[in-house]
Amino acid sequence: LPLSPGWERGPGGEGNPMNTARILVAGIGNIFLGDDAFGVEVVRQLALRRQPEGVRVVDFGIRGFDLAYALMDGVDLAILVDATPRGGPPGTLYAIEPEPEAPADPEAPEVLVETHGMNPLRVLRLVRSLGGEPPALRVVGCEPLTLGSEEEPAPGLSEPVQAAVGAAVRLVEEIVAQRLGTFSRPDG
Repeated sequence: LPLSPGWERGPGGEGNPMNTARILVAGIGNIFLGDDAFGVEVVRQLALRRQPEGVRVVDFGIRGFDLAYALMDGVDLAILVDATPRGGPPGTLYAIEPEPEAPADPEAPEVLVETHGMNPLRVLRLVRSLGGEPPALRVVGCEPLTLGSEEEPAPGLSEPVQAAVGAAVRLVEEIVAQRLGTFSRPDG
């Protein structure tokens, strides 16, 4: 079976990467809606850095279908990076380990996916409706200050969210290292 670019076949050709972990870091957001572009900016910064074998960093923007199919491509862990309004001060970072959602009721109405936006929960439901099982998930989120709208676009990150990008990059790298068993906290 063909594998997506960036994945390697294991020694037996079974499709597992050489280091046994396949991690997808997915940037989510709309660059025209202010702080909603947080995930896109974090993965842009991560893409400039060397990543361990088996780690893919992808800017999905608002492409929910693409993310759903990527999640079904043998991923062991997906780290979704997104603006995450939770009521904290703007620029606050969150590391969230979401509870797995129960499989959808087969009698439930069809899953709707927005074509000009992305709702990660709907993407996960889409994965299930396509017969897949979402991988383990982590969310690295940032409390937004400003979110634009289609009527009033707001390109660019606010100051507190832009200031949080570097720390978010390090947080994603820490989660990856923990998963790969290579994490060591600096002394001090």
